Amino acid sequence: MSKNLVIVESPSKSKTIEKYLGKDFKVVSSKGHIRDLATTGAYGLGVDIENGFKPNYIPIKGKNSVIKELKQDVKASEMVYLASDPDREGEAIAWHLKDTLGIKDKNYKRVLFNEITHDKVLEAIKNPTVIDDNLVKSQETRRILDRIIGFRLSKLLQSKIGAKSAGRVQSVALKLIVDREREISAFQPEEYWKIIAIFPEYEAELFKYKNKEIELHNKEEADKVLEAIGEDYTVESIEQKEKARKSKFPFITSTLQQEASIKLGFPAKKTMSVAQKLYEGIDLGNETVGLITYMRTDSIRLSNDFIKPAMKYIEENYGKQYIGYIKQAKKNENVQDAHEAIRPTSVLREPTKIKQHLSGDEFKLYSLIYKRTLASLMADATVNQTTIIFDNHDYKFKTTGSVLLFDGYLKVYKDYEGNEDKILPEIGEKEVCTTTNVESTQHFTQPPSRYTEAKLIKEMEELGIGRPSTYATIIDTIKSRDYVTMEDKKFKPTTMGIDTTDKLQEFFSDLINVEYTSAMEKELDEIAEGQMISVEVLSNFWNLFEPRIKNAFTDMEKKAPEETGEICPECGSPLVKRKGKYGEFVACSNYPECKYIKKEETKTVEICDCPNCDGKIIERKSHKGKIFYGCNHYPKCKTAYWDKPIDRKCPSCGEMLTEKKGKIKCSSCEYQED
Repeated sequence: MSKNLVIVESPSKSKTIEKYLGKDFKVVSSKGHIRDLATTGAYGLGVDIENGFKPNYIPIKGKNSVIKELKQDVKASEMVYLASDPDREGEAIAWHLKDTLGIKDKNYKRVLFNEITHDKVLEAIKNPTVIDDNLVKSQETRRILDRIIGFRLSKLLQSKIGAKSAGRVQSVALKLIVDREREISAFQPEEYWKIIAIFPEYEAELFKYKNKEIELHNKEEADKVLEAIGEDYTVESIEQKEKARKSKFPFITSTLQQEASIKLGFPAKKTMSVAQKLYEGIDLGNETVGLITYMRTDSIRLSNDFIKPAMKYIEENYGKQYIGYIKQAKKNENVQDAHEAIRPTSVLREPTKIKQHLSGDEFKLYSLIYKRTLASLMADATVNQTTIIFDNHDYKFKTTGSVLLFDGYLKVYKDYEGNEDKILPEIGEKEVCTTTNVESTQHFTQPPSRYTEAKLIKEMEELGIGRPSTYATIIDTIKSRDYVTMEDKKFKPTTMGIDTTDKLQEFFSDLINVEYTSAMEKELDEIAEGQMISVEVLSNFWNLFEPRIKNAFTDMEKKAPEETGEICPECGSPLVKRKGKYGEFVACSNYPECKYIKKEETKTVEICDCPNCDGKIIERKSHKGKIFYGCNHYPKCKTAYWDKPIDRKCPSCGEMLTEKKGKIKCSSCEYQED
């Protein structure tokens, strides 16, 4: 019998934590959520609207066996430590575990592991707390809101225009993308010209005429300037300024996703997946330890336990002059500040020292986090900026140069934020510089650019919609629903994405918008702080939403299916494209009177000879529409592969080799080629 049971979310960190805690503790995993809202009741919401929005929770599919095992573990323990992740969702999971497993108040404690290291895990166990009911209520309210909006709006859009889904934040994010695309389409480029005087060591650009800003709108205006100026450029003024180049804050979830997208090319989903592994623990040979603190946070705060050794490390490795200051962010009402910024758990675990234990992606992301955190505690860089103004017949030309005087935080962060000196020659005031090399170039104003993942995350954060933990999921959803495509790593809405946004704005413009969604986030925060009551928030929303959804089901025009230009051979009606469970198909528009479905014309694609008979391996489709590769003599020969076979045999066992995403491996044994 184990006196103490610890329940965490992830199986991968349970073994690490158990090693830290020793023989008196058993550590098991719930493998994430164990239950969710049912899909029964009014509209399949799993919520009793008439009875104070009471939720009906049921075990998640496949979790009954996990629950059974956890109940046995709880029964065999005197004390249960609920150690789900240290955020609102984790708090809700802890409550669900306590409720489902029937754990009494006197037999449980809530612990928060902000980092998976030996000392911090032991410290958390020694300083337990209890489940925060306000946080649980806030998360439950969020889940109910998302269920109501998701189920009701999705069903509406599916039935009317064939869209796949809608969501409280998802649809607002999509609207941002669609609105930006319309700005781009409506943009009217304006012509303008630049004039640049080219000297041997630098260039100077025209920016003023008689001390007024000058704009050149066409070639005629540019030519007029070229005719008026001469070869001599007199130095009118030289200004030198020392400027501080400030180091950045340590990472929060959103800035980590943005920087990893820009500097490493990681999608937000990948960033969070790799960060999760770094948080949960990496085997370093002599120990298994979490390399970073919890990666879902919107606080830039760093603990003194990290700051003191980090400052010492900076002084010893770079010098006292590189020590910076503790940065304080401006108060932001959207920041929860539940725990620290994302940082390395030890400043002594330098990326290069542990590189051999990390995958390529883990090393890249850990290096970024490590260097950003260290840089945030280092002194600002100092730049000497020189600006020279030239006069040529009252036309003013300007050139600027800069020299890095002190690299400061760039000492460690230069790989991600470089600095190039632009050195100007020694020139004195009133000195005359001569050139006949003058260029006039035509330009056009550019439309606003489409959102990249980084820019969309930044926009959502600034607008106060969604939460750090939801950005990656939101982006992944609008991609997977085919509401957007990616062009040059930028979001472009599809026709379906535009139609979905337009229909939602036609009927729900006061609900599906930035202002309402941001206000809802603030109300959820107030529930978490005990300042608002959940049922009031839900009632206010329902009373606004339900009349509109009913009206939309009645008044929203159903999109007619697209005609193919063919005629039904059975009744003479037009054939149309329809969507089914397994994809798009062509059928009669006169359904249900006529049930004609056009058989898909399949082209036989031969891959190679069958290794088990004299047939051919061909490309086929399963009944669910998934491509596989099987013998054309089926059912006489049942040879089949999910991965594409190649006409080569495995050197180890002689079976067929297959290829997937450029990797070649054996269909039978563990043989694999790089």
